[in-house]
Amino acid sequence: MKKNIFYAVLLLPFLGFSQTAQDTTATELSEVVISNKVPKKYTQLPNQVEVITAKQIDFQNFQSTAEMLSNSGALFVQKSQQGGGSPVIRGFEASRVLLTVDGVRMNNLIFRSGHLQNVITVDENMLENVGVFYGPSSTLFGSDALGGTVAMTTKSAKFLNETSKKFSGGINTRYGSVNEEKSVAFHLNYATANFASLTFFSFNDFGDLKMGKKKNHNGDYFGERPNYVSTVNGVDQLNVNSDKYTQVGSAYKQYNFMQKFAYKTNSGYLHGLNVQYSTTSDINRYDRLTEKTSSGLKFAEWYYGPQERLLAIYSLQKEKAFLNSDLKVNVAYQNVKESRHNRRFNNYNLQHNEENVDLFSVSLDLDKKFTKGELFYGFESYYETLKSTAYANNINTGVVTNINTRYPNGDNNMMRNDFYISYNEKMSEKTFWNVGARAGYTSLKSTITDNSVFALPFDGISQGNFTYSGTLGITHNTSKNFALKANVATGFRAPNIDDLAKVFESVPGSLSSLGTLIVPNEDLKPEKTITGDLGIVVQSDSKKIKLESTYFYTRLYDAIVTDDFTYNGQSIVNYNGFDAQVKANQNKGKAFVTGFSTNVSAYIISDLLFSANFNYTLGRVVEEGSQRPLDHIAPYFGKVGLSYTYNKLNLEGYMLYNGKKDISDYSTSGEDNAQYAPANGMPAWETYNFKAGFQVLNGGTLFAGVENILDTQYRVFASGINAPGRNIYGGIKYTF
Repeated sequence: MKKNIFYAVLLLPFLGFSQTAQDTTATELSEVVISNKVPKKYTQLPNQVEVITAKQIDFQNFQSTAEMLSNSGALFVQKSQQGGGSPVIRGFEASRVLLTVDGVRMNNLIFRSGHLQNVITVDENMLENVGVFYGPSSTLFGSDALGGTVAMTTKSAKFLNETSKKFSGGINTRYGSVNEEKSVAFHLNYATANFASLTFFSFNDFGDLKMGKKKNHNGDYFGERPNYVSTVNGVDQLNVNSDKYTQVGSAYKQYNFMQKFAYKTNSGYLHGLNVQYSTTSDINRYDRLTEKTSSGLKFAEWYYGPQERLLAIYSLQKEKAFLNSDLKVNVAYQNVKESRHNRRFNNYNLQHNEENVDLFSVSLDLDKKFTKGELFYGFESYYETLKSTAYANNINTGVVTNINTRYPNGDNNMMRNDFYISYNEKMSEKTFWNVGARAGYTSLKSTITDNSVFALPFDGISQGNFTYSGTLGITHNTSKNFALKANVATGFRAPNIDDLAKVFESVPGSLSSLGTLIVPNEDLKPEKTITGDLGIVVQSDSKKIKLESTYFYTRLYDAIVTDDFTYNGQSIVNYNGFDAQVKANQNKGKAFVTGFSTNVSAYIISDLLFSANFNYTLGRVVEEGSQRPLDHIAPYFGKVGLSYTYNKLNLEGYMLYNGKKDISDYSTSGEDNAQYAPANGMPAWETYNFKAGFQVLNGGTLFAGVENILDTQYRVFASGINAPGRNIYGGIKYTF
């Protein structure tokens, strides 16, 4: 790394978090409502919370929600293909990070522990804000919130007293050169005194992604695409890529729709209907399409079918409706469809695995305000079902055969029932504290109807777990310039169908030429964590300079990790025509994750804001007195930038950076995807970026920018696709 960048990174632990040009003061952010389970002035909370506001999202104008999160500097995001993005919080990822949309959990009974792409099904243009809750937040949000929660809130339908027009709306168009992106988003709001409607639609067309062409000074050229497979007249052919920097097979399309209705009654009730739908084209699993064999490439086809998400929420709200508490009721239905399709080169049997998940939920949230405190309490119930099917067809002859399903092919269901309570109190002008608890019961049932394809030693699984968590924290302002925060919280994650019952072919590990077969293990117990946070906040009298640093230490008990196992007494079996080493998810004792994040913002002059952050995480599995790397632990990462806002002009220049991930720090479980990294691990990298927005007329804004200005070639840790090269983008946004 260049000396000036190296020294800047060394200084970052003493600096702090970034805010963009639209963040004028800390007070402005503290009023943002990101959840109905925390105080509006969330900065009083002792646990670490960051907010990405609508203004930030609109100005940054990223291609997807995954890109928006990864460029915030607050999160690390892994990618296996262009159409994806798996958020990582404090070394926890996928099923250990909870995703919610408008208060309803997205995590379901097949959320896996590896890498997930579900976050892209929420279009960033329809978001009002995103709250990132760091550390165990199970007390507020339930199972899976071990590393944290990403709480996404969509824009609301506005009544006439909230907008000056009966009809209002806008359109946002964008073109990006790095993948020939063509995107458009449209919304229309209809408002009366008691009725409001919001309609939203967006379309994205992403071509094959171009990687950077310039050598990363921290490593050699890596990840180029010299060959790809095409099928002509039913015959697979290995083709030479005319441009090795174009990642052939990474293109996809996406459609998003949202409709909201809101109705106020004269008696004070607020009824709401919220319908969201998202779907995509087929999305190639790019990393699998690049796997090599001695004769060329391993797979001719490996793609996800359209990733469909349907969410419908009926909500009812009323102030002081029950025991002088504000009431909110959500009744929701979700349907999620996902599928996997693959065949090997010169093998013309295309395998299809299809999953159909239905989720039914009801939640009751109550908020009671006292003179000095506020009480949040309520109940949540989720019932989920899964139908798993599989077959193979010969693409030339059409012959269809049965193959093993990814999950048991009978009835699969889970039910979660939780009660929670959280109390927050301002003890004095200097001290704020909170305490909370959650208790519930989770049941799981899974049956195998047809056990003939790959015989398992049982025909069903049934499990029940009592779950619980708690939190206690305090914020003390020793002066108007200095505050201390301390928080202790526990979290839990009940095993789901993916943990207990899947049969799954994994890719070869870095230490073995054998494939890996993950088999069911019905003896899993819930994962549990306990975390201690210690934070300091230092700010100037004017609040124009602010430094915040948080240190955390997490102990993970009964950690579910993938390790060696036996099937019918054998450690190696033949599966789908190849020898595979048997592994299974197991509770492997204890693990710990520790680290810190440091954030700063400072106005150099009234309209020029400097911001920076630095995040470091270390994770280890502790077993029989020895330690080994825990999976999903990102290298240090962060963001440094300058933003300028004056009248109708917004400018921002910033650097994103990641440290090196040495191969010795990769987990042996295979989740870190060592096979998609250089031999010595993933090199450090940094990119330089510039963005601009200018209001040219009333309601009209031109925006443009250059991302990865130096066209650096690099890949994010654990990812299977190279990051975008230089991207010149532009567009126009018009609101009326």
